Amino acid sequence: MNKYIAYSPHASLSMMGLKLRQWHIWDIVEEHVRIAQKTVVYTPLEKLRFAMVNILAGGQGLVEINTRVRTDKMIVAAFGSARCAEQSTVSETINACTDETVEQMQEAIRVIYQKKSQGSQHDYGQQGLLLDVDMTGMPAGRQGEGVTKGYFSNQKSRRGRQLGRVTATQYDEIVVDQLFPGKRQLDKSLPGLVSAAEVVLALDDQRRPRTILRVDGGGGTDEDINWMLQHGYRILVKVRNWRRAAQLCQSVETWYPDPKIPEREVGFITQPHEYACPTRQIGIRTRKKDDTWSFHVLVLNLADDSLFPIARQPVRNQPTDRHVLLAAVYAYDLRSGGVETINRNAKQGLGLTRRNKKRWAAQMMLVLLAQLAYNLIVWFRLELAAYSSDFDNLKTLRMVRDVLAIPGRFETDGQGSTFVILNKGHPKAISFAKAFSQGLIHNDFVFTFGDI
Repeated sequence: MNKYIAYSPHASLSMMGLKLRQWHIWDIVEEHVRIAQKTVVYTPLEKLRFAMVNILAGGQGLVEINTRVRTDKMIVAAFGSARCAEQSTVSETINACTDETVEQMQEAIRVIYQKKSQGSQHDYGQQGLLLDVDMTGMPAGRQGEGVTKGYFSNQKSRRGRQLGRVTATQYDEIVVDQLFPGKRQLDKSLPGLVSAAEVVLALDDQRRPRTILRVDGGGGTDEDINWMLQHGYRILVKVRNWRRAAQLCQSVETWYPDPKIPEREVGFITQPHEYACPTRQIGIRTRKKDDTWSFHVLVLNLADDSLFPIARQPVRNQPTDRHVLLAAVYAYDLRSGGVETINRNAKQGLGLTRRNKKRWAAQMMLVLLAQLAYNLIVWFRLELAAYSSDFDNLKTLRMVRDVLAIPGRFETDGQGSTFVILNKGHPKAISFAKAFSQGLIHNDFVFTFGDI
């Protein structure tokens, strides 16, 4: 074997690529996905993989394949190729995707999720599985399929599509991603999203009663609440109808102040709205600047021993009404640290809204590649964190920007050993090498440090 030296500004991402090959991630994709495009130099699935690697490398658009992936021999080799395709040919392959291709990719991601995720291995006997369901805007040019005017946060009269998402919030994993037209909102999409999650998570009659759906007011219609209750789920949902919320809050007999938010008070609804199954309903009133109140109502059918863990509070043997009310409100507030955080991480860390295609199937394929990349980063971080606390609680942006961007070089000695020399000045280099040398990679790899 000849001696070989290769430099990379993303040497750590190259090491991740080797780990993903040990997990046989792309082998599963190749078993399920077929793209009707001839092979000249690269297979269609190789080009699809280059698009995913570009996302992991921090590429905001496919055009960055040429500078982030194609010029980096270490990354290309680590992910299983001899060289990388030009970005325009990768784009052509994504444009060649069809609805059938998308379904095949969804099936591949389902298999990968069931094989690698914590959500699929959740112990329902220990505690309930918390799923957040939400919609987030995907701004796009007006010529794209499914692009319409719709609701996009802080962007009046914007056009785009909507992304429906189900997350396993306890594990920071994306269970389902589904694209919708720009006008579509959660009230028309929730049953379909939850049904898709049922397939991925194998939610049967025994698991659904131990699965908690946390949903904002977009999914708080009577039809959606009744659908979730009739399917046996535990729910924590905000009522969508603000007029009904104000009316229901009139029956609250005792208001309890919220010690965290002085202008907010909570109380039990004593004359609740009737749904398909019994529920508890909680009134929330918040004092506005003009000294009037705004009203909201939470609907839940959770037992107290399930509610307190979601609120990240200790279970109480004999909780008072005030304890239960505040736990419910705090549990709902934590959506901002759940699905909303995941949405923000996917947009900031993976450039989710920066890659747009006119064709619906092509755009959906980009969404699925980003979903796969997000979960792979989560699982890879867990592997690193098992050996070094430096990686605890790192979010997607910091993983892509810092952990997967450690410069270094590979050197082979001609006798089967490979030396990975990481930039000794990088703050994550030592802990990254420690994690790999203690169990994440084959013993033939030797980590050292130097000036890169």
